[in-house]
Amino acid sequence: MTGRKKVILDVDTGVDDALAIMLAVTSGQLDILGITTVSGNVSLDQATLNTCKILQLLGVSGQIPVYRGADKPLAREAIFEYRVHGADGIGGALGDMPVTKQAETEPAEDFIIRQVLAQPGEITLIMTAPLTNLARALQKCPELMQHAAEVIVMGGVVQGFGNITPTAEYNMYVDPEAAKQVLAAGFPRLTLVGLDVTRRALLSAEDIAKLRIPAIRDYVEQSTSGYRKRYYERNGVQACALHDPLAVGVALNRGFVTVHDYYVDVETRSELCDGQTVCDFQNRLGKPVNAAVCLEVDAAAFLECFIDSLNQEPKKDGSH
Repeated sequence: MTGRKKVILDVDTGVDDALAIMLAVTSGQLDILGITTVSGNVSLDQATLNTCKILQLLGVSGQIPVYRGADKPLAREAIFEYRVHGADGIGGALGDMPVTKQAETEPAEDFIIRQVLAQPGEITLIMTAPLTNLARALQKCPELMQHAAEVIVMGGVVQGFGNITPTAEYNMYVDPEAAKQVLAAGFPRLTLVGLDVTRRALLSAEDIAKLRIPAIRDYVEQSTSGYRKRYYERNGVQACALHDPLAVGVALNRGFVTVHDYYVDVETRSELCDGQTVCDFQNRLGKPVNAAVCLEVDAAAFLECFIDSLNQEPKKDGSH
């Protein structure tokens, strides 16, 4: 179908990555060329398995290829988030689903390079995981940054506190060296969708009740149940923060967020602040702008889009 934005999703499929994939597919507005997986919330194997399960749940497993990426960060040991996402990464949902879909043999970074170079200026990379795969792609092909239409990164926080350390957001903390490389690469359009806005996009039990397709509603309810409990313990709100879905939301409609252009870097050599995204609000470093930073969000409009999309019956070719 013509007219749909060409995207590659890069995921470490935990609870909110799965919801992001569901939004991307059901929206009908994105031509998903492939999904690349990486170690993050869960192991590479588990993230890949979860991704295949979600595509099967949506009935589009034959249309969207999956590519395995890095099984650990560039220079650090892996850090998983089982407490938040459950032992399997998706809160125990789809535990008895037989998986027939297999990942492709081409490595994720090679797939990203091949697609972006073949379609210069056309592909948006939606990154909702540690940035290891994209950093590896840039190491192999530095000119990649000239040819991507946009990179949308769910990661970082510039005006608030972290969600894994006092200062760091999880994706940045897990592989800060990769994040630093991606931010320094010089992409002409890089949008940072951080906790400053994703914390305001909250999915409640009342919202889940608005989902009309039983299999989708049951999956969302079960997969987010533990997450919503953990979120309440930490933040006093019974909800699932739609971190990764909001990054997809920005690809669908940039009007959901207000962005400001700044220079942003990532701390990699600190006892307390590794993974912190440092945003130069006052241009004290004198460095050129490298990121459009999301600072405000129309959470109600985005949530309406999310629910409306998941209420669409996907056709078997993944379109609407």
